Parts: sequence; structure tokens; C-alpha cells
Amino acid sequence: MRAPVIWHAEALWEAVVPLLPGFTVEIAPELPSTNSALMQRARSGDGQPTLLVAEQQTAGRGRLGRAWQSEAGSSLTFSLGMPLAPQDWSGLSLAVGISLAESLHPDLRLKWPNDLWLNDRKLAGILIETASTVGAIGAGAPRYAVIGVGVNVHAPDPQGLSTAPASLQELLPGMDAPGAMARVLLPLVQAIQAFETSGFSPLQARFNARDALRGREVNLSDGVAGTAHGVDGTGAMLVHTADGMKQITSSEISVRPQSAPKG
Repeated sequence: MRAPVIWHAEALWEAVVPLLPGFTVEIAPELPSTNSALMQRARSGDGQPTLLVAEQQTAGRGRLGRAWQSEAGSSLTFSLGMPLAPQDWSGLSLAVGISLAESLHPDLRLKWPNDLWLNDRKLAGILIETASTVGAIGAGAPRYAVIGVGVNVHAPDPQGLSTAPASLQELLPGMDAPGAMARVLLPLVQAIQAFETSGFSPLQARFNARDALRGREVNLSDGVAGTAHGVDGTGAMLVHTADGMKQITSSEISVRPQSAPKG
């Protein structure tokens, strides 16, 4: 029988509630999807700041509708829901990625727009969704943002995958899901609130310092090919193509590196 996981939910709550009045922490043994659960609540009028952790997800989702494997004890899967009203939402997933990478390990790199990589293998993914808040009117009105994160703590089954995923235990032996949660939560809330105030531009250099694609040949799913040149002040990916520099902003574009970094 698997030993019970100790999450220290009260300590998580105590760290964050001064920044997010009304904040709650919920730990569920199993859920279809933490993102879906918080989005359903938001659409029903519940805009309370919430951390929802699932020890196991049975229908976890990644970007472009991809499934995210999540087995009890092997992954950290959580969603952080909170009202947000940034002047510009561009670059939020990058801000989240920077915070997670900086909290977890110096060797982690960021793959635009929402993955954490270790040696060109995926270690974590981010999925952000938003819903209108009750009574919110106008372009600058708050929306309820649900920031979903999945981190491989132990190596998942690579069967059916072209590249075996990475795991946090490769970098931090002995690390478990509650330990990872304790490391990332408060800095993540602080990073999101800083993004709400100042946008992505102050984070541009920090992303580029960890950019896994910078200097590499990339093929985009819309047929564009070129060399990745980091991101601009809005979080758009810069790709130098045969037709000049292009700004890539669509979250529906899949990026695949074709070579090791130059230089």
C-alpha cells in the first residue's frame, strides 16, 4: 500500500493568504482535471483564489488538447485560480515558466510558450485558461485565470512517446510532489502579481537566459522555418526566416527544434 502523502496544506495557505485574501488550499486524491474543475467553478460564479492539487489526474490536459499523464506519487499536478486584470495578457505563460524554473533548478530551460525542459526533454507543462468574472464589464475588467501546472517528479512511462520525458528527481534526488509544491507556490503567486502590474517586458532577459530554442533551427506547424532568436518584450517568439524576422504569437503554433544550439 502506498504511504499517504503529507502536503502541509496549512503551511501553503499561511504563506500565500497575506497576498491573496480569501485564498484556499484543496488537496484531492483524484480528479479528472484540476483546470476543468476550477473553470467550472468560475463559470458558476466562484472566483475565489484557490490552489487545487490532485494527487492523480485521470483526464489531465495540455496545450492543443494533448493528454498529460499523471499517476499518484509520480507527478505534481495543480491549478492556481485567481482574478487577474493585467493591461496585456501576452507572456503570462512565459512568466509562469520563468518562476517555476527559477524555483526548481538552475539547469531547467524554457521551451516557448509553456514547457520546462531538461536536456531537450519535457519536465513540466503549463496550461492557462480564463473565464469572465461575475459582473465584470469592459476590456480592463478582471478575469478568473486558471494556471495549470504538471511536473514530472518521477520519470513517467515513455511508451508511445518519441522522446522520454525528464523528471525532477534527476536533478533533485529525493524530491517529492509536496516538496516541489512548497518550493514553487509562493514565488509563483508573487510572479503572477508582478506580471499583472508590470507585464512581461521586465522578464524578457530572464526568459532569454533560459530559452531552450534560442539560436536553433526551428520548424513551426504552419510551415514557417528559421532560426529562433529569443522573445521580444511582449513574449512573442522571434524567428529569423528567409523573409526576415517574424514575431510568433499564436499559442496554436507548435515549435520543434531541428539542431543543437549554435556557437
